[in-house]
Order: sequence, then C-alpha cells, then structure tokens
Amino acid sequence: MEEKEIILITGAHGAVANQLSTLLKSYSLRYLTRKKTKPNEYEWDIEKQYLDTNALEGVKHIIHLAGAGIADERWSDERKKVILSSRVDSAKLILKTLKNRNQKILTFISGSASGYYGNTTSDKIYKETDSKGNDFLSEVCFQWESAADEFLSEGVADRVVKIRTGISLSKNKKGVLYKIKKMVNYYVGACLGSGKQYIPWIHIDDLCSIYKYMLVNEGLQGTYNAVAPSYTTNKDLTVAIARKLNKPLFLPNVPGFILRWLFGEVSTLLLEGSRISSEKIRTAGFTFKYPDLDSALDSLL
Repeated sequence: MEEKEIILITGAHGAVANQLSTLLKSYSLRYLTRKKTKPNEYEWDIEKQYLDTNALEGVKHIIHLAGAGIADERWSDERKKVILSSRVDSAKLILKTLKNRNQKILTFISGSASGYYGNTTSDKIYKETDSKGNDFLSEVCFQWESAADEFLSEGVADRVVKIRTGISLSKNKKGVLYKIKKMVNYYVGACLGSGKQYIPWIHIDDLCSIYKYMLVNEGLQGTYNAVAPSYTTNKDLTVAIARKLNKPLFLPNVPGFILRWLFGEVSTLLLEGSRISSEKIRTAGFTFKYPDLDSALDSLL
C-alpha cells in the first residue's frame, strides 16, 4: 500500500484549516498548534522560537494559515505587532527549523490577503502584478509573502504559492456573513458608509478548493488572488442577505464617522474596498463552484 504524503498545516483551529482538512483525506495531516490536544498535533511557540521538530519528520508540503484575526480587535500598536508576528515570524520559525535539519520540502503554500493592494475604493480592478498599497494591512501582506518567498530563495521548497484571499463567506460564527445575518435578523441591518465600497469575497468551499488545487497542480507557483469572479459592493451584499432572509432593511446607512469612532483604524476594512481580479486563477484552470453571490448565499443561509 502506497504511503500517504505528509502535509503540515498551521492555523489548525481556523475555519479554513478545519474545512480544508476534509478535502485532504488522501494525505496524512499534521498540525502546529499552541497546545496539543490530538495525536497529530504538535506544539510551537513563536515568541519562544520553539517548534516540536517531530512535526516536520517526513513532511513534503506545508500549508501556512496561521495568523491572529485581522479585525478581532482595534489596531493598537501592540495588536499590530501580534497580527504581523503571527504571520511573518511563524513562517520564519518554520524556515529556520527546516534549515537546521537540512530538510527540504516540495511545496510551501501561504495565506495572504487581498488587502495587499491597500484598503481603497477606486475604479481600478487589481491584478496580481499590481504593486502593494501603503497602509498597515498591505505592509503585513507584503512581509507575509516575503517570508514565504524565502522558502524558495533559500532552496528549502521546490515551489511557493501565495493565496491573496478576499473575505471568506461561511457559516462560521466569527465570520462576516454570520454577523451581518444576525443584525438583519434583529432588524438592525444597514449598509456601511456609502455602501458603494466593493467587497472582494469568496465562498469558503471555493477557498479550500483553491488550496487543494494549488497543492495537486505541481506546475503552479507564485501569487494568486482568491476572490469570486463577480464584483459585489457592501450594499449589494447587505441587500442580498436581507432578501434571502425575507427581512426588511429600513435603517439608514451607518455613517463612516461612527464606524471610525467605534473601531478606529480597523474601520477602513469596512468603509473601503476595490475590485480584485480572479482572472489568473481561472486561466490556471480553477473553476469556481460559487462564482456569484446569489448561489453562494443560497448555500450558506
């Protein structure tokens, strides 16, 4: 019987990692986590620069999904450090440990975000070849991807793939869709700011399928946007959710100044957004199961 290839996944308890695991049953899966609770979990501590090297034994592929929640808290200086370190320093720790073991892997796939292009609302449709923005999140994404690229430049991985992910729509209670759905159900749903800002979104099923697609297609490497082909504004999304739930939207738009007062710098994630192209990944042969908002919401609400 052929032995299963081993994949090491970081960000073990996130929604993407949980769902992705069900797609990768033909592999032997291991997880890096801060506290081991299962036999196939291994502990690591980024601050202490500790990683249980048993996790790396025989590993052929690494999927790096670790990262503190972007919008979970206000962006204090300390929180910004956590957001950056949990993505960048974690990748550097894995790289350092592999180098110390003189171990090479076939594939390193790293998460990233569509925030790479900057939080701005414009007529531009951003592609993978566009330069990064100049705000906090774009700098995080730049350093995140640079840390992934080191696996290639240092000769540790045969190929590196970086997935610039939009807002993932899922049933997860920490997700954007659940929060909007809850507000609409309680008759307090409303568009944010002008409502004209674009939301680059993707169904979580498609996102997980993209990770698997990149894993099994060995000729693919580099950067790919993981966003649905259809373009959606904040107003489009809010109205569509209310329609699916058969609930009215009678409140006025929430003014931007209120959101800035409530959430500080994080409010830019709510008030700004441009269109992101999915052309490259579709040209690479990937087919979206949920290419439009209507089909995505039908499966989730």
